[in-house]
This record gives sequence, C-alpha cells and structure tokens, in this order.
Amino acid sequence: MLTSRQKKVLLAVVRDYIKNGNPVGSKALANQLPFQVSSATIRNEMAYLERKGLIKKTHSSSGRLPSINGYRYYIDHLISPNPVTKTDQEIIRHALNGHFHKIDEIVKQSADILSNLTHYTALTLRPEQSKKRKLSGFRLVPLGNSEVMAILVTDNGEIENQVFHITSDVSGEQLEMIVRLINSHLKGEAISTVLDQLKTQIPAEVSRYIRTPDGFLDTFYDVLNKAVRDRFYIGGELNLLNFTNSSDIGYLKPLYTLLNKTNNISNFIGDPNQPISVKIGSELSNDLLRHYSVITGTYNVGNYGKGLIAVLGPTRMPYSKIIGIVSAFRKDLAERLLGYFRNYYDQ
Repeated sequence: MLTSRQKKVLLAVVRDYIKNGNPVGSKALANQLPFQVSSATIRNEMAYLERKGLIKKTHSSSGRLPSINGYRYYIDHLISPNPVTKTDQEIIRHALNGHFHKIDEIVKQSADILSNLTHYTALTLRPEQSKKRKLSGFRLVPLGNSEVMAILVTDNGEIENQVFHITSDVSGEQLEMIVRLINSHLKGEAISTVLDQLKTQIPAEVSRYIRTPDGFLDTFYDVLNKAVRDRFYIGGELNLLNFTNSSDIGYLKPLYTLLNKTNNISNFIGDPNQPISVKIGSELSNDLLRHYSVITGTYNVGNYGKGLIAVLGPTRMPYSKIIGIVSAFRKDLAERLLGYFRNYYDQ
C-alpha cells in the first residue's frame, strides 16, 4: 500500500519519463509535485518505490524510471484517461462515415485511422459472426485451362472466391449441376451448418456428378472458412521504426512476422471481455514484445458479435492519451458497424 505522497511521486516519475524519455531525478520532481518537500524527502520516497520494484535506477544516471510493475500500478491505480479532442473525434466520425461495401472494408479502414491518430501500429479484428452468417449463394465460373473460380456470397453481401484446378474430364454441365445441388441444399443455411454438411451429406450427392469430389469440396470448404475466420488488419506497421533504436532494426523482421500471423496476434492482445485493457512488456508473453505495450478496446455490436481494436506502441507511450482515443474509437466503430448490420439483417 502506497501513501498519498508516494503515489504522487510515482505518478510524477511516470509522467516525466513518458514525456521526456530520460531518467527522473529528485530535483526535477521537486518542481512537478503538487506539494513542497525537500529533495532529501523525495529521494527517500523514491528509494522506497525502488525497493517495492515500482521504479528502477539506470547505470548511467542517478535518476529513476518506471519498471514494468511501476507502469502496471500506474495503469491500475493512478491513470486518468484524457478525453478525445474535438479534432480527433471529427476525424474518427468523418472517416467511419464513408461508403463501404462490406464489413472488412470498415474494419481495415479502422486500423489505418487508429494508426494515424496515435502514430503507432494499430490492429483491428472484425466481429465474430460465424453463428449468424448464412450462405446466400454459390457459383462456379470456368476460367479456361482447367481452372475454375468458386464464388461464395453470404447474406450480408460479402463475397469470397478462390481459384482451383479441375480434371479435364469434368464438363461445364457437371459443374452447373453441382452449383444447383449446393444451392438447393445449403442456400439460406448457417455457415456452421454448411461446413458440417460438407463433411457428411454433400460428398455422396456430389459424387453423382463427378468421380472424385474430394478436391472440389475441399476448395469449397476452404472458401467457407475464409469467409468466417477471424480477420486482423494492421495499420501503420512502419510506425514501429519511429521508436526503435537504429541498432535494433534487424529486430523488427521477426516482429513483423509475428504481427502478420493471426494466431500469434490472438495470443498477445488484451482481454476481449474488458472494454479497455492494457498489457505491458513481459505481460505480453513474447520476448519480441518486451519493450512494447498493447492497449486493446472491445467493441460490441450486440447480437452480431464483438470485435477488437488495439494499439501497439513502446512501453513509454502516453497511456492517458491513447486510452482516451481507443475508448472513443471503439464506441464510434460499434455504432457504425451496427448500422451496417441492420441494413442487411433487419430488412
């Protein structure tokens, strides 16, 4: 348990270090604290905070900087998020009010907006809708040279496609029969039901028209999974360069690889059950991220699912400002997506 004065000293250390990036000394703190005490008293309080593991001394200076535990205490007990500025609020609403054809366009645009507002790397995940989404239609389009494009349309207007090869003995008439079969059996069904029937009932039906249906059905299955899988979008990847030492540039390559793997991202983002969550340094459970923090916001579109937005930046980021932006952004994004969903599902 910290005293009121110790909390104010820790708060001043964190704020000063975030602002200037230099270890903070007792003399500098004396001018920032909302009360007057001697430098000796401040040094005593800083020594106590250091023993508690909340601040630490560097080898090159007598000043102190926050430890991971210090940042954690600051986030959990001392922080006061800044309200989003009027300018930033207008930027968010103007960008989200554009004309979009599908959900992924909105979510992808959100990553770019959030990155531009924060000057860090942003990640966005669209709402999970697999239980709600239904198959609206399926087509096969011959492309020549034994290539066929499978096109799938869901009931919210989203389109997925994939090109695959067929054997030379499969005719256009056979393909058309398969399309009619799938649409008659599966159109209007939930995607989860379609995926299940592709493994049970449909193979026997399709085998009436082509000798080896497995390759074709595997492709259809892949397209369906593509339509409902979790999708992350990343904005401002190059912003990582802005707070990385020149000697660490090689360190960014595996970090970029990490960011572009969906399963890895799922492991280090914040708690999807919390409106706002913050993970710092070693809390991210990946050594590549030991000098970074992730601020995550959950946006809720009711029956249509929950999605995530996140900002990846240095441990020394202005948490009050970024949390304020993420908090405002998640609410505006939820409102925009809710309007989109209602246009398709509630007509």
